[in-house]
Amino acid sequence: MTTLVPRGPYSQEELDRLYPKELKLQLVQIVRMKFSHLVPHFALPAPLTVQNTRDPSHLHPADPPSPPTHQLLRHGERSPVSARFQNAGLAPFWPYCHAARHLTSTILTTASPPPSDPTVFSPLPWRRRLETFGSHDASVLATGPSSSSSSSSSASHQQQQHGNICNLGELTDTGRLTTLALGQRLRRLYVDQLSYMPSAIPDADMIYLRATPMPRALESVQQAFWGLYPPSFRRSRGDEFPPPTVITRAPADETLFPNEANCRRFSQLMKAFGVRAAQRWNGSEEMEYLSGRIGKWMPEEMAGEVKVDGHPRLSGVMDTVNSTLAHGKATRLPGEFYEERVRRIIDMIGVEEWFAGYKESREYRQLGIGSLAGDVVARMVGRVERRGNDGVLEVGGAEGELGEGRGLGAFEGESWPPYTSHVAVELFKAEDREKVGGGQLDVAATATTAGEQQQMKPKRSSGMMAKLFGSGGSEAQIATEEGIARRPVSELSPSEKQKLDGFFVRVRYNDRPIIVPGCRPPGKHWQGDESFCTLEAFKSIVDKFTPRNWKSACVANLDQPTIPDEIEAPGYE
Repeated sequence: MTTLVPRGPYSQEELDRLYPKELKLQLVQIVRMKFSHLVPHFALPAPLTVQNTRDPSHLHPADPPSPPTHQLLRHGERSPVSARFQNAGLAPFWPYCHAARHLTSTILTTASPPPSDPTVFSPLPWRRRLETFGSHDASVLATGPSSSSSSSSSASHQQQQHGNICNLGELTDTGRLTTLALGQRLRRLYVDQLSYMPSAIPDADMIYLRATPMPRALESVQQAFWGLYPPSFRRSRGDEFPPPTVITRAPADETLFPNEANCRRFSQLMKAFGVRAAQRWNGSEEMEYLSGRIGKWMPEEMAGEVKVDGHPRLSGVMDTVNSTLAHGKATRLPGEFYEERVRRIIDMIGVEEWFAGYKESREYRQLGIGSLAGDVVARMVGRVERRGNDGVLEVGGAEGELGEGRGLGAFEGESWPPYTSHVAVELFKAEDREKVGGGQLDVAATATTAGEQQQMKPKRSSGMMAKLFGSGGSEAQIATEEGIARRPVSELSPSEKQKLDGFFVRVRYNDRPIIVPGCRPPGKHWQGDESFCTLEAFKSIVDKFTPRNWKSACVANLDQPTIPDEIEAPGYE
């Protein structure tokens, strides 16, 4: 699959089922990701089609902000990450990036005042043109398929084409449109239909934005934010709307995608599952069929064969096929690449190569998506304890999406996710929670008596960064401030576990609720709806593959086997 075809707005009937009045939405987390961040065993309810408007009165719009929803987003449509199949007539550079004509950089304008003075910085609008190798290594401007194939193109047309050329792997105009539309759909749901979020905001402090170092990830998050809160709904208290904060990490610390480049053990595991996929599928009937249909366009050294570990790799073939399908006819491959059986085989083998590890190995899940899943759960539990970020929406951009769901055992049989796919992790609180022993939430996790609760009540920080990351302190203070969020359920006392009572978690993939296998048993979900997993059960499942120290785990077990003898199924406590 390539471009996501979004469903229409939820109907009244759908909203009544998806957001029952007995449950109050507490937190929404949205992260833009790559394919490798979702998980296997995946069940969908029957689709609903009736359309109407929902009465949002039971959502208590006047209440203070409650815990946010977590949304995981795949970047929008992009150009291929490598130039392939030029022998099949595919241009190496594509003319779908008009943003290259409208770039802006921040410039320090004087050396006299201290750089901390914001008045010494100014925007510099500029435009980009790509240069590449020409004949005899001469430097030439990169051109798209139209200008390079037509000698009669006017000079002005070629000039325009030069300014719209995409770099490899760059978010295209189409990708910007689809991520903008995603933000608009989020607004339609959480603002217009559910009244969960305010219609207009004075600043963006209630929204946690995070992106990977990849430009297409950052740009996708920015486009989604613009769709969620366009300028007409940003109303500042002062002269102008404060710039929204986007959180990023150094590549060595990045957990929004499977970080094999900075995790030696995970790199070993990925290579092992890749080798196994190659051994299993190279020379198979399916691969012979692919070679018969598209092998003639493989490089000469491949001798007409398509292989999992060939050049290009089968996943690279899929990358180019999906990218071309998402864009114009000027950048298309021969028809054989788009035949149904060809695409089905490529998708099936690609999913196995990249995601079988999440399904079969606990260590693979731990190193690939464990830190991200742990962060998602920690924010939910932190909201239950009234700790950390006071935001109600978290939006992130990453480079892998299906690994997250596959780590939970919730995506069996799913194909490669379309561009702009998204995962929403929503936290709910039962309206009758206090009646069933939910207890007081505004206390430290280790407090057991009223006196201890009063003494250990955390002080609130006023700054956004302090709310997000804490304000430092001794290890004892940090442990107290973190509460139970990062501690496994198996280590919690009965009184600490009780704090999770009455809270439920639901995961939606591209607007469809999914079911985690470990949430199916009685007592693990809400009133017969298996998609509403109890927070305790959900946390217990994620605890199984959340690393205590990801960087230490990345350099451990380097001399151990890479593929377990028996499948270590995901999605269970």
